[in-house]
Amino acid sequence: MIPEPAAAAASRSSEQNEKSHDEPTSSGPVNHSEDDSGNENRHKSVRRRRRARKGSENVKCKRAKAGCSSVGRARGGHGKQKHVEVVTLFEVITMGRSAMQAVMDDWIEAYVADRDSSLLDLISFFIQCSGCKGVVTAEMCHSKEDSDVLSKMVEELDEVAGLQYKKFLAFPWILTVTWPMDTDSAEYPLVQPGPYGRWFHSEFCDFVSVLVCQCQHGVIFDGYLMNTLISLLTELSNSYVRAFRHTCTLAAVKLLSALVGVALSLSVGIENSQKLYEVQKRKTMRQKSTQQQERIHKKTSELQEKRAEVESMMDVLFKGVFLKRYRDVLPEIRSLCMEELGLWMKLYSSAFLNDSYLKYVGWMMHDKIPDVRLKCVLCLQGLYADPLLVPKLDLFISRFKDRMISMTLDKDNEVAVQTMKLLLLISKTSDDVLSPDDDKQLLQFVYSSQRPLAATAGELLFSRLLDAGAPASDTQDGATEEEAHKRQTFARLKALLRFYRESELHKHVVYLVDSLWDCGGALLKDWPTLTAALLQDASSRSSGFTLSEQAVLVEILVASARQASEGPALAGRSGAKKVMSAREKKIQSDDCFKLTEHLLTVLPKLLSKFSGRGDIVASLIKIPQFFLSERPQAENTQAVSSLMEEMGAVLDLHSGLAVLEAAARTYLSLCGEETVWCSAARAARDSVVRRWMDQLTALLGDSLKDDSFSADEEKIREIVTTLKKLRHFHNCHDLAQWSLFELLSPLLSVESSQGGAPPEVLLEVLQCLSYFLLWSLNTSSETLTCREKAVAQRLQLCLFCERSHRCLSHDDHGVRQQAFLGVCDVLTAHSYQLHVWDPTSFGPLLYTPSPKLQRALLTFACVHVFVGSDCDSQSKVSESSEVERLEDLHRRRNLLAAFCKLVVHGVLEMSMAAEVFMYYTKYYNDFGDIIKETMYRTRQIDKLESARTLTLCLQQLFTRLKREQGSGGRAHPGVQTFTSIKELARRFALTFGDPVKFRECVVVVHRNGIEFAFQEFPQTLSYLTILSEFSSKLLKPDKKTVFSYLQKHVAEHVMDLREERWQPLVYYRASLLAAAEGEDAVSYASSDRKLHLNTRSPFSKQKLEGSKSPCPVSAVESKVGKVPRPSFGPSDPERTADPDPFSVPADPPAKRLNTEGSVLSGGNEPDDGTVDVEL
Repeated sequence: MIPEPAAAAASRSSEQNEKSHDEPTSSGPVNHSEDDSGNENRHKSVRRRRRARKGSENVKCKRAKAGCSSVGRARGGHGKQKHVEVVTLFEVITMGRSAMQAVMDDWIEAYVADRDSSLLDLISFFIQCSGCKGVVTAEMCHSKEDSDVLSKMVEELDEVAGLQYKKFLAFPWILTVTWPMDTDSAEYPLVQPGPYGRWFHSEFCDFVSVLVCQCQHGVIFDGYLMNTLISLLTELSNSYVRAFRHTCTLAAVKLLSALVGVALSLSVGIENSQKLYEVQKRKTMRQKSTQQQERIHKKTSELQEKRAEVESMMDVLFKGVFLKRYRDVLPEIRSLCMEELGLWMKLYSSAFLNDSYLKYVGWMMHDKIPDVRLKCVLCLQGLYADPLLVPKLDLFISRFKDRMISMTLDKDNEVAVQTMKLLLLISKTSDDVLSPDDDKQLLQFVYSSQRPLAATAGELLFSRLLDAGAPASDTQDGATEEEAHKRQTFARLKALLRFYRESELHKHVVYLVDSLWDCGGALLKDWPTLTAALLQDASSRSSGFTLSEQAVLVEILVASARQASEGPALAGRSGAKKVMSAREKKIQSDDCFKLTEHLLTVLPKLLSKFSGRGDIVASLIKIPQFFLSERPQAENTQAVSSLMEEMGAVLDLHSGLAVLEAAARTYLSLCGEETVWCSAARAARDSVVRRWMDQLTALLGDSLKDDSFSADEEKIREIVTTLKKLRHFHNCHDLAQWSLFELLSPLLSVESSQGGAPPEVLLEVLQCLSYFLLWSLNTSSETLTCREKAVAQRLQLCLFCERSHRCLSHDDHGVRQQAFLGVCDVLTAHSYQLHVWDPTSFGPLLYTPSPKLQRALLTFACVHVFVGSDCDSQSKVSESSEVERLEDLHRRRNLLAAFCKLVVHGVLEMSMAAEVFMYYTKYYNDFGDIIKETMYRTRQIDKLESARTLTLCLQQLFTRLKREQGSGGRAHPGVQTFTSIKELARRFALTFGDPVKFRECVVVVHRNGIEFAFQEFPQTLSYLTILSEFSSKLLKPDKKTVFSYLQKHVAEHVMDLREERWQPLVYYRASLLAAAEGEDAVSYASSDRKLHLNTRSPFSKQKLEGSKSPCPVSAVESKVGKVPRPSFGPSDPERTADPDPFSVPADPPAKRLNTEGSVLSGGNEPDDGTVDVEL
């Protein structure tokens, strides 16, 4: 609580006097400690509340009793208790709105009795709500204009004392707030995370509104309460302390909003009084009452004076708080200023809705924070929603229309959506505001990737073009209601087609339909009218549609059927609802029922009419995929038969990719077990496939004779067409019953040099056979009922792989690529089936590809994927168009992904991935994600083997570089520079994220690297520089162990560190020991210690090993010979001559000295770090 000002000066002089504690009006600082402020006031104990009650100096006895009784009433029946605790205004917030009203009534009574004490309690409330945990003192001020008083208004820091001071004028007091500097300003209640912050914000705003509401009929006009409160909030809202500024700005704008409510109620009273006065004036002389007229006139004058006074308070608050805070550095303050300004303009438009206030909204629409821009847009939406306020916004819209249109491209999706809704409101209220150019720009958002924005733009499109362009549905000229509706729908469809044709922005009608679905669903779901427009003769000039318009109408029909069946989920468009309500599911089910009932009978007619148009037929044939599968079949047997006949006729006429793919998927949907027409659909499908098989058997019987293929161009074209149809159907349907493998496999055995099949035939044959084997493997659990069938399946797999291996060297690039993809897919599927196979039943037998095939697959992947020498991997079509380059890149990514699947699924050895990993940095932009994912997958399978693979990759690159340098010829395209190999090692090291998790892997990398570096000494010694990139991933104990292992190899050689060839060893040793010194490898290797060692002979260096040298070097005294080459690889045996520090000990390793004589520390240092690493 804040002390009373009556004896403020006396209290400061007698602060140590014990008698001052007994005086009810004594003053002194009151400490708002951490227990007495913030959200912790809700959790006070009974003992603390009693102490607060005893020490409260501002609450009189009378007020205490009244406050207790009011709190008791608010809490419902607790007022009869003998012992009732006194609470502060800050604690009232926790009691709800009813308690606020009761306590505020009692506060008003106390204010009338002693306004200074009560007002100081209110001031204390606002300071506590700011989260202030400091001391507040007050002193009297007799004049606002006193220059000495104004000079005392300071806000400063005392860094020596660690305190912050805020001294401000809240007339008639000068208040001083002191709080510690280390207090975090982000802890004040308004910004508390979670539900408490939102709850406090709501309750705090309610308190301010209740305060004004309860005081509006009395003390608010006493010229004392509001002046002090406005002065307090104005001063604190200008503070540099965020807590004061934010809390008091919120209180000030909410106070202004409450005053707006008071002004509105006064305006209503004035209006009623004026009406009564006019009634009195119209009365006759006998009925008139002069006294009553004067009383009404006097009341009207009083109300007008009060309204003028309230408007004056609002003006002071607006100028003192809003004008300084609407551009505050804190986004939350700017947002609440804009939000409240919109409320003022909407509620009290006579005072606030003019250009002087609207300009702030227009300016803040350029704010860099999305929430501020959103509040401005929502403010304008509230204004344009009221037709009475729209005429006052003409100048504003002419000034800021361009900004609003540009905000539809806002990076924040919610701002863009709300701006589009605002423009939709503007277009509905004022037709001439948006020009045709504006419409053209805004309507393109129907193709937006954000569905809420696209749906709002679709509503704008429907209201601006479709609804406006359609004539009224009347029957004045004798036409029936059905004909009038049909004519209106045709007009809307023509307007929609015109918009689609003129936009030229997007070719996917499905996105346009999705955008219009919410507002124009009645138009798009009018399938009888849509099909009637399609069945019309295109040559009719009255209201018919041209062929191009009918093609677009077919796409609209298909898109509306898909939307009704599957909902708004579209690829590439986000923001749609993921869970439908029960009502939406019912609507979807009804739409599907109507769709199936109508189109099941009309679709055969449409297929018959457009049978010659492949593009239209490809769209129409998709419609049965959206039929309701539970539709009763009783009266539709003839319709289903007619539909199957028309689909079969279409497949005989067309062999295009779109038609075949759509037909295969439609048959798959119709042949499902849950459909009521599955038997008829399966019979029709089998009839079509049997007809194609008979045709293909006859064609191949004439063309394939004596292991030779011979056919003319016409027959080859027929074979390719039939194979293409079978291939598309085999992709969706299991055609194993027609023995396709036995019919087509002989075509792969004929050599191209001996009259083999042409490339286009081989391409289709390879795809058909791969689909056959994939279906065979997928249905193994059902079809493999005995061992003989499993053996036959493995023979087919072996035969396909062998003949596809032969096709890898075919002259045609497409054949080679398809052979590679087919083998990879089949082997991956076979490996998967082996893993998921149930041992209790027959399954696929194990098949391992031959080493020649494995090597051929690796060579093919490296040759056809990693083409070009530039880092950005420009392909062979780099000089062609960008589209061709991207298509080629997509093709190569598919080849690489297929090969990596073989490694991940265990078909190929993990070591074969080393050839792919070596291109990680060189082709990172094109294939980095695939290679990185392969590393992670292989590491999940076997961490150590994956580490050996990375080591093998670096060693192969290093070996190739040395061989190329030794030959002295031209650089081979596959050879990388030493710098690029070192960079690749660094990137590999970065993949080992957690040193503890990958501890064993990093140690294996160092062990294999050290062994490789000393295999062909000294030619391979420079490999240690590459290996040093992994040193940072070693743990400190492992660094010492690796150093010991390095010393074991170094001890077999006589060396002089002054020679250039030993610099890689110095660099590598420095990378191992630099961690203990807090340095990196470069700084450690270039330090004075290295130079100091280089000036000594090898024997003097040997003496330093036991004492000071951090880089010990063992000299060989008794023997100098060639180092035996250590074995390399995961399966090579370990050395047995010397104890291996990397071996896994049978028992926990004990502390022991290194047997090689390498000392890693001083003689008195315990050798804790020299134990073996348990892998």
